[in-house]
Amino acid sequence: MSRAVVVFPGRGSYGPGSLGSLPKQHPWVRRADDLRSADGLPTLSRLDGADQFDPATHLRPTNAWPIIFLCGLLDAERIADDHEVVAVAASSTGWFTALAASGALGFDDALRLAQEMGRAAEAPLHNGDRAAEVIYPLTDDAWRPIESLVERVATTLASADQAFLAIDLGAFAIIAGTSAAVDAVSGQLEPLTIGPRTYPLRLAGADAWHTPLRSAAIMTAAEGLGGLTWERPNVTLIDGKGYRFTPWSTDPAELATSTLLGQGQTTYDFAAGMGVALREYAPDVVLLSGPGGSLGAACAQLVVMEGYRGMRTRADLEASQSGASPLLLSLRR
Repeated sequence: MSRAVVVFPGRGSYGPGSLGSLPKQHPWVRRADDLRSADGLPTLSRLDGADQFDPATHLRPTNAWPIIFLCGLLDAERIADDHEVVAVAASSTGWFTALAASGALGFDDALRLAQEMGRAAEAPLHNGDRAAEVIYPLTDDAWRPIESLVERVATTLASADQAFLAIDLGAFAIIAGTSAAVDAVSGQLEPLTIGPRTYPLRLAGADAWHTPLRSAAIMTAAEGLGGLTWERPNVTLIDGKGYRFTPWSTDPAELATSTLLGQGQTTYDFAAGMGVALREYAPDVVLLSGPGGSLGAACAQLVVMEGYRGMRTRADLEASQSGASPLLLSLRR
């Protein structure tokens, strides 16, 4: 049985191609629909079963985050019989899925967490400012780090007002803040074209999550989530700082505080978490949950940046992926 690290995607992973992902008769889908109906929210099966993807509806955090949570958890259900899961990691709000998949939270509590944090992400910013996010590369098209870009992003953000590094993907930085601040930062970054895209690239559905701009809303949400039942995980959880919550040493209260008060208002360092997963757990395979396949490129780039299994170039990774035992396996392809 192969040793696996499971990785769950977060914000932005549910898109037009994800419609129809939820099996309506599955007990978890039916339970989620009942809970959503009782809370006066549209059911996830109805949202997922829409004829067309409506960004205004499907990208709202109170809708998107629970759908992402449920899609990922359904994928996790398929894994246990075929792999020895040695650790679980996540990007951004995929952490909510990781909590449920590891047993740290029960289904109802994890769904409630995703929904209430989604509400916090929809709260108006101070003074009515609009949120914005851009993504910017830190490597070239061959996934070789460009130190001048890393330094430029760090220097620009150090002097920025109301713009922050929200997610560190290793090969890319996601910068979030107020619209005016993100525009100002973008204007100081060198325009780059990699493949078909030009950067800095604006992202849809911006909510300034993982920045101090969400501190007040997160505090309010955390107060309403005090009744969640936290347990030690049954498999190691690796968070957005690279910190490990193990089945043997986790303090559930510490896990709760980190989740409720820490992650939504500080940088989520996905690169650090994946680095720990590769170095400390030496997986035979990295299983990429859905929805979508948004983490495939990010994880591939991090494998190369880590030099895992001697793969130090994009060509090395691509050769491995086309071989008999690929390292990265997407559960949605």
